[in-house]
Amino acid sequence: MSDKDTSVVNIALISGGTYCRDVLQQTTVDFLQDHVNSKIVAVAEPDDLAPGAALARRQGLDVVSDYQQLYDDEYDINLFILLDPDPGLLQQILKTKPECLRVLAYQGFDLFWKASKSRESILKQRTQELRTVFNGIQDLILVITPDQIIVDANEAFLRQMGYNRWEVVGKKCFEVYHQTNQSCFGSESGCPLNSVIRNREASNTIRTRTDPFGKTHYMEVAIYPLWEKSGKISRFLEISHDFTERKLREEESRRRLELMVKERTRELQEIHAKLLHKDKMASLGKLAASVVHEINNPITGILNFILLIKRIVNEEQEDDKGRESFDRYLTLMETETRRISRIISNLLTFSRQSQMELGTHDINRLIEKTLLLNDNLLKIHHIQVKKNLDPALPHVDGSADQLQQVFMNMVSNAAEAMESKGGGTLSVETWCTGQKGYVYILFADIGVGISSEEMSKLFDPFYTTKKKGKGVGLGLSVVYGIIKAHKGNISVESLPGEGATFTIRLPLTPKQQGEEPDVVANENN
Repeated sequence: MSDKDTSVVNIALISGGTYCRDVLQQTTVDFLQDHVNSKIVAVAEPDDLAPGAALARRQGLDVVSDYQQLYDDEYDINLFILLDPDPGLLQQILKTKPECLRVLAYQGFDLFWKASKSRESILKQRTQELRTVFNGIQDLILVITPDQIIVDANEAFLRQMGYNRWEVVGKKCFEVYHQTNQSCFGSESGCPLNSVIRNREASNTIRTRTDPFGKTHYMEVAIYPLWEKSGKISRFLEISHDFTERKLREEESRRRLELMVKERTRELQEIHAKLLHKDKMASLGKLAASVVHEINNPITGILNFILLIKRIVNEEQEDDKGRESFDRYLTLMETETRRISRIISNLLTFSRQSQMELGTHDINRLIEKTLLLNDNLLKIHHIQVKKNLDPALPHVDGSADQLQQVFMNMVSNAAEAMESKGGGTLSVETWCTGQKGYVYILFADIGVGISSEEMSKLFDPFYTTKKKGKGVGLGLSVVYGIIKAHKGNISVESLPGEGATFTIRLPLTPKQQGEEPDVVANENN
């Protein structure tokens, strides 16, 4: 584009009196600058006191008394607009003006001015209608520039947020919303204007706003971009719905509900405590009866064997048959005594409330000790032990006595499970997984196995799969409690008639391990 095409057309208003003042009042010095690249730069008025001349001076325009002064190149006037209807003035100017100067006669400009005023009146009416609609909307509306300046706000916004118009219009949005001079446009808080620019589409979000009195408002905010022809965003239209009251009601309802739940929980806890006490008393009675029965049977057996031994001694039966009977009675007495000891040990462990005496222990050594203590029991039941103990097994934090109690129960249960089959093999294995820091201990027998019905109750107190007179159902319950106290777990795999495999998992550092399921029972079909 040439310089001529981009040059500004400088306009001078000629005479007109009050007409000149009206034109200047309802336009600006560069009122046509954005549209036809023109502006008013001077006024020619013979009457120095005329309203138009006075206003022109206040606006900083050149004011002369004779229009011919404006012919001078220093004013660089391109167009005269006549505001005086005198035809003689027009003819005089046409005769004297330079060739390059253009003249718009009074009749032509007056026609244009009246048409524009009519159009302006219509636009004002439409603007007023839109303003009425704008202020009649109950949602909160702001018009914001890309520079984050608020250029308009509806009455609902001013009323609900407690502002006057002068406190909002012309201010930055963050100054109004957050009472701060720090823009949130580039912050991690996620300015919704930034989201609209980035995604080039409307944004919907939940925001908090602070009014002049420090009250926080919860707003559902929708921001729509208004586009220029060039593709740039000219304005943001922000429409907000204040749901603070609804949120407060919801929070109050939630608070009341939480109080109701808390009160109901307390009542249920009291009821549960009463039921638990009642159940404990019933269990205590059941336990007492079972213990008396379980201990009485082996004591009666031991007493009978003592009487038989005394008879052998009194009769001085020193033949092979007498010695054989003597040894058999002693072996049976040993078995019954061990059973009594095991019952009492389980009872003590089940009822013990004291803290564990913790230490760092070698699991392999505890297993070897347990197998040595049960060596005679395993021989009596014709059970062979197959060991596969990891020599590099790390030590475990815990109670040596309680862990050995677990292993004792595992061995004795396996022995009793294989008793009806006349013996078998007990497999004992240990290993460690380095990734998560767990030690695994496996006890596998080839005994009678466990049915699916029994599996779900296997670790319940007083539940036993043994024949009457063989146990009170505390062994595996004790195992469960000890393993849980060590932050470990125990899993079971079994099929009826095909034995059972118990796998114990213990963490190397219990305090650093997360919560794990206490018991996992798997049935293979």
